[in-house]
Amino acid sequence: MENSDGSPQGPVTCGSWIRRPENLNLVVIGRSKRGSSSSSLLQIFTFDPKTTSLSSKPLTTFVFEAVDGDPVAIAVHPSGDDFVCSLSNGSCKLFELYGNETHMKLLTKELAPLQNIGSQNCITFSVDGSKFATGGSDGHIRIMEWPSMNNILDQPKAHKSVRDMDFSLDSEFLASTSTDGSARIWKIEDGVPLTTLSRNSDEKIELCRFSKDGTKPFLFCAIQKGDKSLTGVWDISNWNKIGHKRLLRKSASVMAISHDGKYLSLGSKDGDICVVEVKKMQIHHYSKRLHLGTNIATLEFCPTERVVLTTSVEWGPLVTKLTVPKDWKEWQIYLVLLGLFLASALAFYIFFENSDSFWKFPMGKNQMRPGFKPMSRDPESFDDHTWGPLDM
Repeated sequence: MENSDGSPQGPVTCGSWIRRPENLNLVVIGRSKRGSSSSSLLQIFTFDPKTTSLSSKPLTTFVFEAVDGDPVAIAVHPSGDDFVCSLSNGSCKLFELYGNETHMKLLTKELAPLQNIGSQNCITFSVDGSKFATGGSDGHIRIMEWPSMNNILDQPKAHKSVRDMDFSLDSEFLASTSTDGSARIWKIEDGVPLTTLSRNSDEKIELCRFSKDGTKPFLFCAIQKGDKSLTGVWDISNWNKIGHKRLLRKSASVMAISHDGKYLSLGSKDGDICVVEVKKMQIHHYSKRLHLGTNIATLEFCPTERVVLTTSVEWGPLVTKLTVPKDWKEWQIYLVLLGLFLASALAFYIFFENSDSFWKFPMGKNQMRPGFKPMSRDPESFDDHTWGPLDM
């Protein structure tokens, strides 16, 4: 791909969905510079759910200055009005979106508490958008209130180097994993570490995602055990491991869970993805060689469609429609309820019309079903005078 001036664009380093308040889904991607011939970029594309494709040209583009470095990670606020991008120069920038699907502008702001803090491998918002967390390559974890940026937790030596992190649905916990294979749980309200997940000496816990359906309090983790890739499940009420299952036959590079919590997805280091129904932990979709021979860097479910966004340095951004059972729409549920009501009404009418023959009740000699006759006015039954006021 090329810029508007004809110069080649750099490889894609990160990406994310943006759900706008007007129920419009956009995709933001970050590109690193390619030598001295191009600049680092942020690009925003529109998404067409009918064709499951991104627009051929970006809706808007932001060009970074040379001192900013390259985009490393992107975290979009649940409101869809702004997002944070971590940069290789060790700082983070806030971007605010203005406009609509035909004209969009990006305004950038510096985040003073996140300047010159080192490269951040992971950045994420809580589900309700009230908290923001960063995990650095130096192992430093920060949890802050949003948008005040007041510190909740500041742990310089939380890990050797942060690999992945995720907030629980109720924003009570933060799970984080390290490049050395350990995983810790943080109690956000208290701002302290709660526990370290147990593992065998030959296991490395690499990725983590909390359940999001509101009924199953689980933590899913991608575990590497020798040459085997496993998916482990922990009960967050006591942090005991429930079990594990082999879903992805290759080493996982990224993990994601759908917004409604129904599906869990894993992306491999050589370009495969699998999508699992959480309720039964069974694979419903598998794409082999989606990013052929390349590590999948981004894997994220679309907020409103059964579609995933994936990115890699080699193949850029791709959107893939999932082969999973279709969800019931709200209007379809109401239509079924209306149909059941009408069917019940029809059955009652038929029962009423045929009740005598159905119950075989004997009919009397002059007995017959009462009929209903329209009421008509008998002029002789009414007085000529009109009603006046009554004395009470």
